[in-house]
Amino acid sequence: MNIVFHGANAQTFMPRFEILLEQDHQISFVPDQIESSEHIATYQAADIVIGIRYDAGLPKLSAQLYQLPSAGYDKVDLNMLPANCAAANVFGHEKAIAEYVMMALLSRHVPLFEADQQLRERNWYYWAGKPTGLRTELGSETIGIIGHGHIGKEIAKRAQAFGMRVMMANRSPVDVQYDKTFGLTDLAKMASEVDILVNCLPLAPATESLINAKIFSAMKASGVFVNVGRGAVADEQDLFIALQNKHIGAAIIDTWYRYPSPDNAIPNPSVLPFAELDNVLMTPHMSGWTEGTIARRQQQMADNINRLARGEAILNSLK
Repeated sequence: MNIVFHGANAQTFMPRFEILLEQDHQISFVPDQIESSEHIATYQAADIVIGIRYDAGLPKLSAQLYQLPSAGYDKVDLNMLPANCAAANVFGHEKAIAEYVMMALLSRHVPLFEADQQLRERNWYYWAGKPTGLRTELGSETIGIIGHGHIGKEIAKRAQAFGMRVMMANRSPVDVQYDKTFGLTDLAKMASEVDILVNCLPLAPATESLINAKIFSAMKASGVFVNVGRGAVADEQDLFIALQNKHIGAAIIDTWYRYPSPDNAIPNPSVLPFAELDNVLMTPHMSGWTEGTIARRQQQMADNINRLARGEAILNSLK
C-alpha cells in the first residue's frame, strides 16, 4: 500500500517507521502546502494518509485510511473523507503531559533554581532552621481535573501520589474513586472547591468556551488554572480578564488560540497580550511532545496499518 505522510507534524513520525510494519509498503512525504503536480499525484494515490489536516483546500482523496498522528482531530473534516475511508487518532501523550503538569505545579512550591542561584552567591535564604525561606507543599492542595480521558486519568494518578485531594469533572459518570466527582454542568461548583483547575478536554462544539467567566469567577482568588486540553475550551477574553484583574491567582497555559502557519511562522499565541501578565506561565504547546510520545504513537499508527493489511478492524476509529 501507498503510505503518505502529510506535513511537518506527520514527518516527525517517519524515521524508522517502516520497521514497525509487518509488510513492505511504499512510504512517501508531501509538504503541508500541496501545490506541485507531483505532490498532488502522490497525495491522491495514497492508500493511507498520515496527517493532521484535511479540508476543502486539499486534493480529494481515495484513501482507505486517514490516520492522525495526534489525539485532536478538529482540523480534519471527517465528512469530506471518502465514504469507505476509515479514520483514526492516537494517544500516547498522556504520560508526558501529566509530567509537565506536575512539574509546572511543583515549580510553584519548590524554588530549586532560585535557591541554587542564591547559594552560588553565598545567600542561605532557604536554609532549613531559619525563619526565612519556608515554602508550601503541593500535597496540601486540591486539584480539580476537567475530563476523565487519557490525560485526566494520568494527572489524577500523579496528583494522588503526591497526597493531593483529587476532584474530577466529566460528561459521563466516572467509574474511579476520587475525593469528589462532578458533571460538566456542575463545573462552577468544583471550581469553587479546588486550588488548581486543570482542563484536559478536546475542542468540540460542546466544549468551546466551556470554561468562561462564570467558572473563573467561582474559583478562589489564589486559584491556578492549567490548560493542557485545547486552548479554545477556555474563553480567550474571559481568561485574560480573570488574570489581568487578579480574579484568579495564576495560569499555566500550554495550548493556545493562534499557532504558526504558512502565512505567519512566529505569531503571538493570542490576540490578547498574555505575555504582559506577571501571573502566567506560557509554553508553546510542548507538554506532550517527548521521545516517548513519538515512539508510542508510531507503534499505534503502525498497528492500525498492520490491522488494515490483515483485514482487521482498526483501533481508535473516528467514523
